[in-house]
Amino acid sequence: MKALVLCGGSGTRLRPITHTMAKQLVPIANKPVLFYGLEAIRDAGITDVGIVVGETRGEIIQAVGDGSRWSLNVTYIHQEEPLGLAHAVLISADYLNDDTFVMYLGDNLIKDGITGLVNEFRDNRPNSQILLARVNEPQRFGVAELENGRVTRLVEKPEVPASDLALVGVYMFDPNIMEAVRAIKPSSRNELEITDAIQWLIDKGLTVDPHVIDGWWKDTGRLEDMLEANRIMLETIEERVAGHVDGESRVLGKVVVEEGAEIINSTVRGPAIIGERARIVDSFIGPFTSIYFDVSIIASEIEHSIVLEKSTIRDMPGRIEDSLIGQNVEVGRSPLKPAAFRFMLGDNSRVGII
Repeated sequence: MKALVLCGGSGTRLRPITHTMAKQLVPIANKPVLFYGLEAIRDAGITDVGIVVGETRGEIIQAVGDGSRWSLNVTYIHQEEPLGLAHAVLISADYLNDDTFVMYLGDNLIKDGITGLVNEFRDNRPNSQILLARVNEPQRFGVAELENGRVTRLVEKPEVPASDLALVGVYMFDPNIMEAVRAIKPSSRNELEITDAIQWLIDKGLTVDPHVIDGWWKDTGRLEDMLEANRIMLETIEERVAGHVDGESRVLGKVVVEEGAEIINSTVRGPAIIGERARIVDSFIGPFTSIYFDVSIIASEIEHSIVLEKSTIRDMPGRIEDSLIGQNVEVGRSPLKPAAFRFMLGDNSRVGII
């Protein structure tokens, strides 16, 4: 059995962060979200992984390499344009050959992994197994309709959903899916939809097993989902202090302080993680906060947030919360007079001022 990991999307819902980095590499608890998926695939006993890459292929390849750090054999498959999940399967035909495979969306996170689900697929041998979860906004996802425990209909992002069962970003297929992706036509979005391909399997009388997951799952494509994923994963960390914490500082609860990090005259209240070579001075780091490497936070307060590498927060008059701060960002008071707001903001930025 192989794995096909999809990393071809452009991440429009996380702009401007994804103007400069692949959405699959935005860190959750200081680990790129893609890495959680690769670990889940490895833990399920799969070693051969094809990664479909698009315009951010250079970043993905640099981050993942040959996959040896996870004991995986990684092959890269280039997708010229993001023309749908079924299109990603279609262009991967030579790699997949006639093997069964699990397809995993690279920006999804399943807290409990996929080992049990893969074993179920191997034992029951359906033509496809789809993962479903009950969600509050099913119109954002592919939606499944069940009848007597069987999948009868799938609709991609319906305006009026018939159920609250969303397709989780993990699918399992046998070789029949190749005939399906070749048979379907592009949707109104001009994409080959995986929901249409699975519906083709159903219409042809092939077996599509549903599995409604009880555990926690997130599509991390939006800010609020990214912050919730960060919160959930921080709750699983084990406290560890490898950096320097001075005598005037307090580290409370589950906190990780990575090697080379410094905490000076500050309070860090977990769960939280302070990345390598980060400097926290005269500051408060509140719960559910991930500080990535080479970040400086001076005379400021922040909680329930993610701060990416090499950013600086200094002399903030109020607490920062519920925020995702990108790479090489500087946030702080300006000494310039007259007092005024001065901004340089990228496309799709959001600024809140009180």
